Amino acid sequence: MIRDGELVYRTTQWDEGVLESARKIPAGPLFNIQDSEDAVSQLHLPHCAKQSSLLSKHLSVAHIGDNGMSILEPVEITDTHVVVDVPHCSAFGLVWDMFIRLLNIQKPISGQVLLFHRPTKQSRKLNVFLLPENVPLQEVKGQQENAEYIEAPSRCQLIQDQPYSLHCSESYRIQPQRASFDFKYGPNYHPTFEIRLTTSTEEATVTVQDQEGKPAWDYHIELPASSSPALSTPPPVNETAWFPAEEIATTALSTQPLATEAASLPVPARDEGPDSRRHNLQRTPAFLGKEEKKLFSVRKEFINRVSTSVLKDLLDVLLQERVINSGEMEDIQAMPRTEKASALIDMVLRKGQLACKILIDAFCKQDPFLSEWLQLKTQR
Repeated sequence: MIRDGELVYRTTQWDEGVLESARKIPAGPLFNIQDSEDAVSQLHLPHCAKQSSLLSKHLSVAHIGDNGMSILEPVEITDTHVVVDVPHCSAFGLVWDMFIRLLNIQKPISGQVLLFHRPTKQSRKLNVFLLPENVPLQEVKGQQENAEYIEAPSRCQLIQDQPYSLHCSESYRIQPQRASFDFKYGPNYHPTFEIRLTTSTEEATVTVQDQEGKPAWDYHIELPASSSPALSTPPPVNETAWFPAEEIATTALSTQPLATEAASLPVPARDEGPDSRRHNLQRTPAFLGKEEKKLFSVRKEFINRVSTSVLKDLLDVLLQERVINSGEMEDIQAMPRTEKASALIDMVLRKGQLACKILIDAFCKQDPFLSEWLQLKTQR
């Protein structure tokens, strides 16, 4: 007889000790299932094993209730689900016999690759997850705060304990270089790989390769527009930028010459709080300080000509003088030379008059020849 009923479920954590005592290992999430009137008599639990493989033949269902754990034999194993009769609802999950792992069977299972986009001011980050296909997407999404899920065809074939690598020609850093795939069913889901891209990157191709270099999964991504504030530069001195009167007044106050007794003090890196928006505004020519105008006038040549070693020394000085913080330094260090130079000078320009003076002084000391060619010395 078929009747209506209400069913709710959530995933919960496996007790590895209980499984080991029964010589079982997880083959899927553990679902805590409740229904209103004991209306459920059969469950279809998703699995990730190939139906014809040895893995599927050793699947069973763990039933965990008030009286402990019991093992239920499946009624049927389809391509995607294990069907099992249940006496009443409580916690159910798929398990394998432990000897499956001991045999080290090199058979692929159905996996999934999930992508999450996490933009920052200095770069775009792509978190890449390699997971069994029967890990619920919503479980992973729920742990990725402030990251945007990128919908993509996710299915692939993965082999347990096999190393995989990630390739993306548009990236400037991928970490780690290699990672082994393992069955993970919570409670926490961490990225397998992290890709870093420049903020200007709009498209990228991501490829997961096995240990022989063969593609296991690939996808061409069109990245969403970044919601983080973009790196910006002051307008050229012959152009005018328009702001509301209140914001112009605030900006003007922030660019007045510093008092003599404060002139030698460093400018700490600003926290990006709700009120920091005013401090990061582009400034009109009338409100650009002397050091800011000087630095902005050489911006293009600085980006084109400054060396990697000098950039490293400049970052050290700016960190020591508290113009930038360690997070900003780390993000810039990971970039290619041109992007590194651009991000550094733009960041300092946004931080105001004293920050620009510190950078110019350090640049003249670290690279006296280029700074003289740029006429930074003669302008002093």
